[in-house]
Amino acid sequence: MTRQARILIVDDEADIREPLAEYLSRQDFTVYVAANAAQTRAELARTDVDLVILDIMMPGEDGLSLCRDLRARTDIPIILLSARTDDIDRIIGLEMGSDDYIGKPFVPRELLARIRAVLRRTGSRVGPTQGHARKIYRFDRWILKADERSLVGEDGVTVPVGDAEFRLLLAFVMRPRQVLSRNQLLDLADAREADPFDRSIDNRIVRLRKKLERDPADPALIKTVRSGGYVLATDVRQIDP
Repeated sequence: MTRQARILIVDDEADIREPLAEYLSRQDFTVYVAANAAQTRAELARTDVDLVILDIMMPGEDGLSLCRDLRARTDIPIILLSARTDDIDRIIGLEMGSDDYIGKPFVPRELLARIRAVLRRTGSRVGPTQGHARKIYRFDRWILKADERSLVGEDGVTVPVGDAEFRLLLAFVMRPRQVLSRNQLLDLADAREADPFDRSIDNRIVRLRKKLERDPADPALIKTVRSGGYVLATDVRQIDP
């Protein structure tokens, strides 16, 4: 890591929030805390964090609602916490874009391992991809600048793309019209720590479609192939810098 990863813990229970903050601080993380949704938004407005640990069962606006709102506005990785033992919160949380889920009570070392895995999987603080520097690719109405890790629309406006999404998009751009399985995408996008049956790739696809597609509900660029995976269904041309 080029710097200490910044973790925001969101939990209304101080007896969980504070000891966890102390533990993660000892593991060389920079830790911030919030007790509710309002404090979370205020903290994120003034602090650039790398990951949010978010409790689901909070008074007022709950964690699932906050997760959905954060995912609509940011690519910050999110790990959900819940004291409930059924699978419904986990399923809903993953569908809303969380990157992992752990039940309460939890073993701090397990949560630590999950934090590190999510940070690796989502590519926090990753530099330009070796072998693609100075390369620029045009596809449909988009330009992907690999050295700058930027996505530019036909109107010249740069669209923010997180590191995890960038690596996934680059994998597609380098292999246009080729069907790629989730397993292949896990390898190509440097997400091998993830289970091939989890939702990490699907969540990234959803976020990319929201940025790339004219109609994300009826995608024309990144298409789903039944029992196969996904394909970038357009031609790609490399252009001079």
